[in-house]
Amino acid sequence: MDIYEIIQSLINKEIDLQLIEKEDEIYVRNRVIDLLGINDFVLKEPIKAEDYSVPDLLEKLIEYACEQKIIEELFYGREILSSKIMDCFMSKPSTINKIFYEKFETDPEAATNYFYELSKNNNYIQTKQIAKNINYKAPTEYGDLDITINLSKPEKNPKDIAREKLVKSTNYPKCLLCIENEGYAGKAGHPARSNHRIIRMNLMDEEWNFQYSPYAYYNEHCIVLASEHRDMKVDKNTFSRLLQFVEKFPHYFVGSNADLPIVGGSILSHDHYQGGRYEFAMAKAEEEYEFKLDKFKDVSFGIVKWPMSVIRIKAEDKSSIIEAADYILNYWREYSDPAAGIYAYTENAPHNTVTPIARKRKDVFELDIVLRNNRTSEEHPLGIFHPHEDVQHIKKENIGLIEVMGLAVLPARLKTELKEVERYILGVDNNIAEPHKPWADLLREKYKGKIDKDNTEEIVRKETAAKFLRVLEDAGVFKRNEEGMKYFKEFISSIS
Repeated sequence: MDIYEIIQSLINKEIDLQLIEKEDEIYVRNRVIDLLGINDFVLKEPIKAEDYSVPDLLEKLIEYACEQKIIEELFYGREILSSKIMDCFMSKPSTINKIFYEKFETDPEAATNYFYELSKNNNYIQTKQIAKNINYKAPTEYGDLDITINLSKPEKNPKDIAREKLVKSTNYPKCLLCIENEGYAGKAGHPARSNHRIIRMNLMDEEWNFQYSPYAYYNEHCIVLASEHRDMKVDKNTFSRLLQFVEKFPHYFVGSNADLPIVGGSILSHDHYQGGRYEFAMAKAEEEYEFKLDKFKDVSFGIVKWPMSVIRIKAEDKSSIIEAADYILNYWREYSDPAAGIYAYTENAPHNTVTPIARKRKDVFELDIVLRNNRTSEEHPLGIFHPHEDVQHIKKENIGLIEVMGLAVLPARLKTELKEVERYILGVDNNIAEPHKPWADLLREKYKGKIDKDNTEEIVRKETAAKFLRVLEDAGVFKRNEEGMKYFKEFISSIS
């Protein structure tokens, strides 16, 4: 297959996927061959469209560009050219927004379907990379937890890292979530976004924006971000925006990371939310203890059966939920219970905040308020309500919104490390990492006489999920035992 066949095959593929029309063919072809330094074009019979995906064909074009020395064989160079090629197939943001809102007027689901398919077909959503992730479900007393070993983000080689150090730092775009990333060519250390498009929207009379995550962890994983570059903040306006979003898009959930270090997400420098079309185990979990607050007679409250400390608020009137959530948040921010190890402040440093998640079920709005505290101690320097040391060989990073809901995003190193654990418990030659050894010894003992080469992967996967469950329990401010539930109910009583 020569370069002409590859280019024509990609064009035909995108016509089939309705990313472009037949009338766009010559225009797109000329833009692509210009990027590849080709001066002519020999029209040939393309390969069968079903034989290769868009990412496959795009990869072949990038390989050609490397072979012809059009770009350097570096990650960022490949990424920039790939993004520029796909931008040749893209309409301007104004056109895409117009189509989105024409569809939205009659069916919000049709609008998101259109934008989601577009974001996949233009290779902004990295479907080929995402497919590399290891995913499975693990049954627990709280429902099926989702386990993901994240292999989607390509690894950089030493040349890439060295080149990043040479690039002059600028303040544009200010961060990876800024709206200025739309159409940005990219550079070493900052991803290419030429083919990136963003949907504008109004939330609480303020400019916000809607896009999909390029490395999605679940179905239709989207990001809702403020136009203004400002720090994350959870307050009454947050609850209002979340509920207004699910009112606009009732087939999606949306939530916010907490707004303090340790318990917050990876990017606290830009106000944003994450949502999508997926029902996590936490959303399916039932309320095990219901209560009322006299101030909010049309609102129902319950403690959710979940390893973390979750209050679920439900009502048909979203304004009632907003007032109730704001009342609980403000009370929690000032709440201390030394017996439970909860202190609202250390000197003047605040420790209490929440992770809120909104959804709509028919006519009823739901808002889950997950109580968080980011205090540290000598025994737990990374956080008292954070994965403790004995589970950090599996998960050491912050427990953000996605993990809170029951999806473990585990580091890529575990792909090989857990295979060595399997070999270790099976009793064959291995290179087990030292941090895993105490755990592996316990597994050897626990499954003594029950281990064989056919079930080791199943055992290690099951026990990895058990470790993640422990991670969530560590992050819970009120523990899942008799004493912890007593303290939780005391907090509820004090609110009342």
